This record gives sequence, structure tokens and C-alpha cells, in this order.
Amino acid sequence: MTQGNQGGTRGWTAARKGVLSRLRFTSLRLRLVVVFGLVALTAAVSASGIAYWLNREAVLTRAQDAVLRDFDQEMQNRAGALPDRPTQDELQHTAGQMAGSDQRFSVLLVARDADGRTVYGSSGGLSGFSLRDVPVSLRTAVNRAQKVDGSNKHPYHLYWQRVVDHDTPYLVAGTRVIGGGPTGYMLKSLEPEAKDLNSLAWSLGIATALALIGSALLAQAAATTVLKPVQRLGTAARRLGEGKLDTRLRVSGTDELADLSRTFNKAAEALEKRVADMAARDEASRRFVADMSHELRTPLTAITAVTEVLEEELEAETGSMDPMIEPAVRLVVSETRRLNDLVENLMEVTRFDAGTARLVLDDVDIADQITACIDARAWLDAVELDAERGIHARLDPRRLDVILANLIGNALKHGGSPVRVSVRVEDDSLVIEVQDHGPGIPEDVLPHVFDRFYKASASRPRSEGSGLGLSIAQENAHIHGGEITAANSPDSGAVFTLRLPRHTSAPGEQPAEGERKDGDHPGQDQGADAKGDA
Repeated sequence: MTQGNQGGTRGWTAARKGVLSRLRFTSLRLRLVVVFGLVALTAAVSASGIAYWLNREAVLTRAQDAVLRDFDQEMQNRAGALPDRPTQDELQHTAGQMAGSDQRFSVLLVARDADGRTVYGSSGGLSGFSLRDVPVSLRTAVNRAQKVDGSNKHPYHLYWQRVVDHDTPYLVAGTRVIGGGPTGYMLKSLEPEAKDLNSLAWSLGIATALALIGSALLAQAAATTVLKPVQRLGTAARRLGEGKLDTRLRVSGTDELADLSRTFNKAAEALEKRVADMAARDEASRRFVADMSHELRTPLTAITAVTEVLEEELEAETGSMDPMIEPAVRLVVSETRRLNDLVENLMEVTRFDAGTARLVLDDVDIADQITACIDARAWLDAVELDAERGIHARLDPRRLDVILANLIGNALKHGGSPVRVSVRVEDDSLVIEVQDHGPGIPEDVLPHVFDRFYKASASRPRSEGSGLGLSIAQENAHIHGGEITAANSPDSGAVFTLRLPRHTSAPGEQPAEGERKDGDHPGQDQGADAKGDA
């Protein structure tokens, strides 16, 4: 098959799928067409049925009345002129004359001759119309004498009946001559009238089909007219849901759909304004946090220098520090360190919120990286490492160190040692699990362990951490294209699982302005309270 034919086939398939999707049974368009079609079909069938029935009765009654009137006249004029005891030849001759009338029907005359025998005279000869062709019920009615009274002046009357023989309709009638004489029967074919009625039925059927097609086309036109604004509204709603808040509908007319479009435009305008206001407030909040953090760094630097000197005095063996103020000095030192970590974490959070956080990627041996993280914090005796050397991944070493420091520090502080860190490779992903042997995480706390400033225990609002550690760890995982999940182990303790792609792609290799350089390890002790305060 050539490329052009393939393209044509694909185009035809796509067009067919489009038509089928528009005409699926649940679509409003199809239901509208079906309802229009059913209404039109019901109306057309009803009208055609009534028209056919009325025309049928009119045609048959007109033909029947003309035939019966002519037969009655022939019976009175010709059969009435016969003698009381006619011969068969006389009956045969008279039947032939009667059949030659304008209606062209077959005639059978029955009488008794001079010898009392029953003789017959048929217009069609011996093989023509016979008494066997006349229904018994009709013969009985014709030969039954009626009582003569004021309302009935004659003992015998004209009777008729419609019969079908070999799919051909016939009219059969019979009567006796008033005042005595032969009995006559008439047979008239109604095939011409039946053909006319069949033609009428076909015409009405074609008219019904055309009405059905017309109603379907009308329904399609109506559906297009009515549903096109609805489709535009659906498209606009989807665009609005995708975040395109400047989406508006073109309004024309004064009907209900126009009112709906105006309402949609007003709602979209209000939503756009509300989102713009929220974005402005969020941006102002992030700017405030960032500015506040930057402004705090200068005095914190000076305070940190002073606290370092005080800490050296505390650790000195000279005993120059007054024992009365030593607890206060230690509190100042620890709180200064905590405040410094909080400011650093706030600055890191603002970078994530502003989208300025960048990766500085390098090929990392995961076992060496975890060992370095544990060794730098003197956790070697409390952590069991289950990781084969030689597992490499392209990651940001500093951000991976932040993640590991938070997860392991959190487990040590609130889960209890030994903490087990295991590494494995699944497909093209790196999986690092940190499991402790503590009481685990309460079920109502699990959904919130990565929330900022979340502390599950209201009785301990003050702790060594800021409540940002696990949140920052999660953000660092996300910027790598991975994630961290928290769960409880079936045995005991909590399990934090870090999943990262082994080949992370970064838009640039340079850190963003103001970002901390390698060697700083923010959040290495602040993440514990995200779970531990729970």
C-alpha cells in the first residue's frame, strides 16, 4: 500500500471514529435525532394509516355500490321479464345479457323449469360462475323469506359479501326477483381496486419514509443549532480547567444559551480575578519570607559568631564561665543554631516555591554517598547499611545528602536505633528505604508527615526541629523526578521509601543565584520533628 493510500485510510478511519463518537447512544445529538424520528414516524404512520383506511373504504364502497345497483337493476329488468318456469336456455341467454352491462360482472341464475327441476344459467357457460362459488351463508340469507310488515315491504332482499380466492378479492351478491322469479347471483372481481389500494399503500409508505428522513435531517439541523453553543461551552470549560483563565465565549442572541454564555464569562472573569489576587498574595508572601530570611542572615551571622565564642568558653577547662549563667548560655547557643537552621530552610522553601531551585548533577556511587552522609554526622554505630557498591546514578549529591540526612536523622531521633538503610534497583529507578525500630507513625498522621510545619502533637509545639525537614526532602525528591513515601512496617517501626530515576535530566548545571554551595547540609537535624513530634 502506498503512503497516500495509507494516509487516506487513516483519514477515513479517523472520520468514521469522529462520526461514531458524535452519534454514540449517550450523546444528546443522537437522542434528539431519535426522538424527532420517533415522533415523525408515529405521526406519519398514523396519518398514513388513517388515510389508507378512509381511501380504502371510499374506493370499495363506491365500486361496490355501483356494481350492486347495476346488478339490482338487471335483476329487475331482465330476470324479472323471464317466465315463472323458464328453461335453461332462457336462463343462459338472460345471464349473458346481464353480464354484458357496464360493470362486467359474472351472473348465475337459478330457477325451476316446467318439470320442477332446478336449472342454472351462467354467463360463463358450464365452466363459469357456479353455485359452489357462492358462500353458504350468503345463499341461506338470499333464500330466507323475511316477514312483510310496515317496515319491511318485501320478503327478499339483496345481500352481498366480500371473499378472497387465490389472493384475489371478489364481491359476491345475491337476490330474488320481487314478485316471483329466478334467484340471481353476481361475482365481481375487485382486483383493479386492490391494485389501486396497493399503489396508495406504497405511496403512503414512501411518504412516511420521506417524512422520517426529513425529520432526521431537521433533527440534525436542530441539534447542530442547539448543541454547537453547548459544545463551545464544554470546550471553554475544559480550557478553563487547564488553567487558561482568559477563556471567554462569544455571546450572540438573547436566548437561554446566550444567558448561559454570559454567566460562564462572568464566572470565568471572577475566577481569573480571584486566581490573580491569590497569586499576587502568594508571590507577596514568598517575597516576604525570602526578604525576611535574607535580612535575618546578617544579624544571625554576628550572633552565631558570638555563640561560637560562648560555646568555646563552655567547653574550655578553665572554668571561667559562671555556673549560674551556664544553662542560659547553653540555651542561647542551641536556640541560635535552631534559628539559623530555620532561616536556611525558609530560604530553601522559597526557592522551591519560586521555581528557582536547580540541580547540579554528577555521577554518584550511592553506597559511598550514604556512607559519607552517615560518617559526617557520626551515625556509623547507629545505622546499618545494606547497599552494594557499584550502584551509580546521575543525581545532585548535595540534595541527595539533604534527603538522606533528614530521613536517617528522623528515624534515629523518633524511631530508635538500629536504623536500617537498604538500596536496590527496580527497572530504571533507584529505591532507598530507611526503616527504624520505633513505635511507627499513627495512621491519622501518615497523610501529613510531609506537610510544612506539621506537628501532630499539640502538647509539644516546641521541638528541636522546624517541621520543614521532611517537606524539603520531598521537594528535593520531586525536583529529581522522584518521590518519598511513608508507611508502617508490618514488623515494627516506620519505613520511608525514596524512589529516584537513575538518569535525571536537568535544565542547567549551574546552581541558582543565592543557592547554598556544596558542603552545606541544611536540614540534617530539622527533619526529625516532622514525624517525631507526631
